[in-house]
Amino acid sequence: MAEGDDLQGDGTLSAAALAGTVLDEEAARQAVQADEILFADDLLPGVGSESLGLKKGLVMGGGATTFVVLLILNSLDELQTSAFALLAPDIRDTFGVGDGTITFIGAISAAFVVLGAVPMGWLADRYRRGPTIGWSSIAFSICVFLSGFVPNAFAFFWARFGVGIAKANTIPVHGSLLADTYPIGIRGRVGAITAIAGRGVAVISPLLVGLITEIANGPGEVDGWRWAYYILGVPVVFFALAAFRLREPTRGQWEKQDVLGDSIAEEDPLPPSMDAAFARLWKIRTLRGVIVGFSAMGFGIFTAPFLENIFLEDEFNLEALDRGIAKTAGGVFVMIALVYVGPRFDRLYRENPSRVLRLIGGLIFFSAFLMPVQYFMPNVPLFVAMSVPREVMLFAAFAMVQPLMQSIVPYRLRGLGSALGTLYIFFTGAVGGGFLAFLFADAWGARTTVLMLSVPTTILGGFLMVRAATFVKSDLSIVVQELQEELDEAERRASAPEDLPALQMNNVDFSYGRVQVLFDIGFEVKKGESLALLGTNGAGKSTILRVIGGLSTPSRGVLRHHGRTITFSSPQARAGLGIQQLPGGRGVFGDMTVRQNLVMGAYKFRHDKADVRRRIGYVEELFPALRGRENDLALNLSGGQQQMLALAITMLNEPDVLMIDELSLGLAPSVVQELLELVDRLREAGQTMVVVEQSINIALQISDRAIFLEKGQIRFEGSAAELLERDDIARAVFLGDRDLGDEGG
Repeated sequence: MAEGDDLQGDGTLSAAALAGTVLDEEAARQAVQADEILFADDLLPGVGSESLGLKKGLVMGGGATTFVVLLILNSLDELQTSAFALLAPDIRDTFGVGDGTITFIGAISAAFVVLGAVPMGWLADRYRRGPTIGWSSIAFSICVFLSGFVPNAFAFFWARFGVGIAKANTIPVHGSLLADTYPIGIRGRVGAITAIAGRGVAVISPLLVGLITEIANGPGEVDGWRWAYYILGVPVVFFALAAFRLREPTRGQWEKQDVLGDSIAEEDPLPPSMDAAFARLWKIRTLRGVIVGFSAMGFGIFTAPFLENIFLEDEFNLEALDRGIAKTAGGVFVMIALVYVGPRFDRLYRENPSRVLRLIGGLIFFSAFLMPVQYFMPNVPLFVAMSVPREVMLFAAFAMVQPLMQSIVPYRLRGLGSALGTLYIFFTGAVGGGFLAFLFADAWGARTTVLMLSVPTTILGGFLMVRAATFVKSDLSIVVQELQEELDEAERRASAPEDLPALQMNNVDFSYGRVQVLFDIGFEVKKGESLALLGTNGAGKSTILRVIGGLSTPSRGVLRHHGRTITFSSPQARAGLGIQQLPGGRGVFGDMTVRQNLVMGAYKFRHDKADVRRRIGYVEELFPALRGRENDLALNLSGGQQQMLALAITMLNEPDVLMIDELSLGLAPSVVQELLELVDRLREAGQTMVVVEQSINIALQISDRAIFLEKGQIRFEGSAAELLERDDIARAVFLGDRDLGDEGG
C-alpha cells in the first residue's frame, strides 16, 4: 500500500493504517523486551569455578562455628516440629477435638511462621544477624516449653502461634548469614548437611518423643505428650546464647569475590524498604516460579504429616511409640540420600545452574505419583517402604532449592527474599491446605484427604519449577551486571571522591506488569546542574521520576544519591535525603488556605515552630506573588498561582534534588513564563533539578543539559546547545515522529 493510501479525505490516518501502526509499535516493543542480558557461563557467580573441599570452604568462611551453631538450632527446631506431627492423635484425644481440627491447628501453626518471617527478613537485611537469631531462639524455647501447660485446644493454638513467630528466623536469617559466611562452592553441602542433621533429629524425634510420651503416660494417664514439650524447649537456650557471638560477614562477599575478584564493601547504603524489596524480588522470574510452585505444593506439604499419623493410628492402630518407629525407619534412608545430594548440587551448579532447578522440579513432579501407591499398601512395613523413595525425592529437592535461590536473589535482599517465599508458601499452602483438611478430613478420612490435597498440587509445583529453570542464567546475569557496576562505582569513588554526582541512575529497567516501559536507562546529574527529560507521551519521562522518588521499583539497575545506594529505599527515606518532587497538575489542597497549605507542607518540621516560620518566610521571599493571599482558599487562586503554591510547598523541604513534572501543564503562556523565571532563579542559585517537559523550548530555558527519550530508551544526551542543532529530535518532540533513526537518530 502506498503511503498516500493510508490517509482519509480529511488527512487523518485510516482505521486500518492506525491498527497497523499500533501492531508495529507493539512488535518493536516486544523485540526489545526479548533481548535478555546473558553473560557467558564462566562469568556467572560460582559457575565454572574449581571444585572446593568442604573443610577448605569452612576455613575460608572463618571456621565452622557459625555453621555448627545454626545447624544445632535448626535441628532442635525440627525436633519439636516432628513432635507435633507425631503427637497429633494424643493431643486430639486430650482436648476432645476431631481430626479436622487438630490437622488445621497443625497446618496453620506452620503458617504462623509467615508473621515472623517478614520482620525477621527485614532485620536480617539491616542489622547484625547473630543477635536476631539469639533473641528469636530464646523466645522459641519459652514458647515450646509453654505448649505443655495449655488446658485446651484454643490455648494450644496460641502456644503454637508463639512458636511459629519465634522460629521464623530459621529461614530468612539463618540462610542469609550462611550465604554471606561461606563460599558459593560449598553452599550445596552446607545446605545438605543442615538438612541431614535436621532430618536426623526428625528421625530420632518420633522415637524419642514417643518414648517420652509412653513413659510419662504411665497407668491411667493420657497426657504424657505434655512432657515432650517440657523437655524439648530446654536445649535451645544454650545454643541461642552462642548465637549472640557469631561473626557478621560482609554482605555478598563471595559473589563479589567470584565475579569481581575483590570483596568490596559499600559504604553506608540505605536499608531496603519492605515494599521496594518485595517489588524487586517479585520481578525475579526464577524466584517467582519457585515461590508459586512451592505455594501450590503447600496444600499437601503442611497437612500430610498430620494426616499420615492419623491414618497410621486409624488404619493400623499404631500408638505414638509405634508411629515413631515407623517414621524413624523411613527417615534413615532420607539421611543416606542427602549425603549424596550436597556434593551433587555443588558439582551440577558449577556445570549448569539451570539444570539444578530442572532436577529439583523433576524430583518433585515424579514424587507425586508414588503417594497413591504408598497409601494403598496393605500393611505397615510396605507403607514405610513405599514412603522412602518419595521422601528421598522431596527432601533432596528441598535441600537444593535454598542454596540456588541465595545466588539469584540480590545480596542486599536475601533476608526479605526468603521471607517473600515464606509469605506466599505458608499463607497459600498452609492456610489453604489446613482449611481444606478441616473441611474434609472427618468426612473423607485421612487417606482420601491427603491424596486429594497432595497429588495434584505436587505435580503442579514440580512443573512450575521445571518451567522456571529457563530464567536461571538470565537472572544470574543481572546479578553479575549489578556487581560489575558496583565495582566500577567503588573505583570511581576511590579515584575521584569529590566528583560524585548528586543523582545517578545506571542500567535501569522498569515494567508495569508485563509491559516494560524503561530499557537500560542510565544518566547522572551533577550537583547544581539542571537536566531536562524530553520525549513524546509514553516515552517514560514521568516513570523515571517515579523510580527516582521511590514510588516505583526497577526490575534491574541501581540508583545513587551522592554515591550512596538508594535503589531499595523507601520514598520517605529519599525525601529525608532531600529528593523532592513537584507533581504535574494540581499539587495543593484546594479547600485549605494558602497559609494552611504552607503549614501542612512543613508538617514534618512541626516540633520546631521557629524552623517552620523560617521555612515559610523563605518560600514567601521566593514567591512574592503569594504574599497577601495567605487567607485565600487555594482553589480560588489562578492556575499559575496554584502551581507557584505547589512549588513553594516543595521548596519548604529545601530539596537537594528537585524534580519537576510538567511545570507548564494546562497553563497560559504568560503564566508559564512567570513560572520559568522563578525556576531559572533556583537554577542560578545552584539548585540541582530534573525537569520533565513536553515543550522543548520551555525545557531548554531552564536546563543545562537534556536527555531525549523514545519508547523507554535514551536516544540523545547532551548539552542544550547540541540538542538545538538536532532537527530530528525537535520534530519528534513537536510532531511525534515515529522513525527517529531514519533522520540521523
